[in-house]
Amino acid sequence: MHADRRPRSVTRADVARYAGVSTAVVSYVLNDGPKAVAPLTRERVLDAVRVLGYRPNAAARALSMGSADMFGLLVHDNRSPFFAELCHALDQASADNGRSLLIVNSDREQVATSEQIRDLVSRQIGGLIIADVLTAREQSLVEALGIPAVVIGQFGETDGLHSVGVDFAVGARGATEHLISHGYRDIGFAGSAARYDERERGWRDALSAAGLPLGPLVHVPFTHQGGYDAAMQLMRAPRRPRAVLAASDQIAIGMLAAFGQHGLRVPDDIAIASFDGTVAAEFVWPRLTTAVQPLEQMAHATVRILLASGDDRRHHEFATELRVRESCGCTVA
Repeated sequence: MHADRRPRSVTRADVARYAGVSTAVVSYVLNDGPKAVAPLTRERVLDAVRVLGYRPNAAARALSMGSADMFGLLVHDNRSPFFAELCHALDQASADNGRSLLIVNSDREQVATSEQIRDLVSRQIGGLIIADVLTAREQSLVEALGIPAVVIGQFGETDGLHSVGVDFAVGARGATEHLISHGYRDIGFAGSAARYDERERGWRDALSAAGLPLGPLVHVPFTHQGGYDAAMQLMRAPRRPRAVLAASDQIAIGMLAAFGQHGLRVPDDIAIASFDGTVAAEFVWPRLTTAVQPLEQMAHATVRILLASGDDRRHHEFATELRVRESCGCTVA
């Protein structure tokens, strides 16, 4: 008889012993409840998870079925045109490397993001892609679970995790400078309602460098309705801007609808430049001048990082490309 020399899986009881707590407390930390855990105790548990390499496993047959060849993608809302195209690019990049992609929306009501992360990891995925903004607690959980992970579409470096994104400020500044080159001197901005946006910083920097005052500023959700509402606010402003930078194509398309309904011609009465470079930007009229995010390059870089599983965690940055069309006032053949 030969002894079974396969390494024993780390259990929740192992984590509890290492952290000096009960298995119930480990459960409360990993499940974010139902009982609260003191911050120092929580850190001890998460440290034990990291040191021991514990990974929750809700599907005992996952590895034998080959789900380690699957990546998990947590995306804010794949109904968004930008996120839909990002999901497609990531799915293709995964397939090119012999992996499949399991997609979960993080905006589902009554389901915490931390719970969705644990659910994905329990399926023994080979890597986790996060296309959403994590809280500090959610990021700590990802780090503690010890799975290869990449945050995609971020404004900059995410401490403790690999991240992939574009330089939003530089891209927005270039789009604003293009509007300035048309001779527009009153340029507004329509962008994120949630927080200060690097695209807003790029808009501010371009106007400041040109010695121009800030135009009207409106904060709205990244939706078509948000863009429509932004246009209504700009039309009611004490001075309507001559041009506007929209933080996403979705916002810009909503603005086009509102301006058109109220008799304003784009770009004759008000010019628009936007951000993202989704397919829809080319199929509205006038076609949108937009700062394009190179989604295919970003997706392939994300998959390469997951497959490498290196510890040199850093931000991988890509340049945007300004695709000039008619919404800014250019004549394009």
